[in-house]
Amino acid sequence: MNVTYWAIDLRRTLRDITNIFFIVGLPLVMYFVFGSAQSYRDAPVAHGNVGAVVMISMAVYGAVTATTTISGGAALERFQGWGRQLGLTPWSGAGFVVTKSAVAMTIAAVPVLTVGIAGAATGAQATPLAWVLSLGAAWLGSAVFAGYGLSAGMAFRSESALGVAGGSLVLLAFAGNLFIPLSGVMLDLARFTPLYGVNALARYPITGGVVADGVVDPVWLPVLNVVAWALILGTTAAVLVRRRRGRV
Repeated sequence: MNVTYWAIDLRRTLRDITNIFFIVGLPLVMYFVFGSAQSYRDAPVAHGNVGAVVMISMAVYGAVTATTTISGGAALERFQGWGRQLGLTPWSGAGFVVTKSAVAMTIAAVPVLTVGIAGAATGAQATPLAWVLSLGAAWLGSAVFAGYGLSAGMAFRSESALGVAGGSLVLLAFAGNLFIPLSGVMLDLARFTPLYGVNALARYPITGGVVADGVVDPVWLPVLNVVAWALILGTTAAVLVRRRRGRV
């Protein structure tokens, strides 16, 4: 890992106001709208209240937006000639990937911490252990979507890749039970979507697996979802990278 490049790229990313709004500002606003401003926020759940559950979902959304955007941007940099420029230096390709991953996870921590602080200040409640485990799972789980951003960048090879990836995350969030509580057939289908596992696993320390009235997910279900989608997205990104290299 190149710490100097990490610091430079981190500053560059933080200066991009548009991206920072969607990564940090939008989840924060959505938490205030769907969480702290609602009368049901104080309703108790297993190890906290509904406000804390909404807080975690918004933290997940912000974190996956960060990893998707930054990994997609890393793919575009390769197409725009930055990869050839770096090739003139002693720095290895693996070092570039590790450093970019570190930047993505550092930025992903920002919405998690910001939404967490906002939740603590506006009535979200959970046991200390559940609070730490849920926010930690939201942050770590977002790493799965680095493969999603990289796949989008490799597939579209233009600035539109980031728009497509970011826009589709909104749809995946609705389908994955982040924004609106789902039930019945919609909930059954949601279990197969990419964001469901990360969200359910992050919520688990607070909810104990309760998804809706009378519906409880065993912990293996979100874990299986996360592992399966990590393999799917990672394999897709690897195939696209290999195909791209084969054409050069």
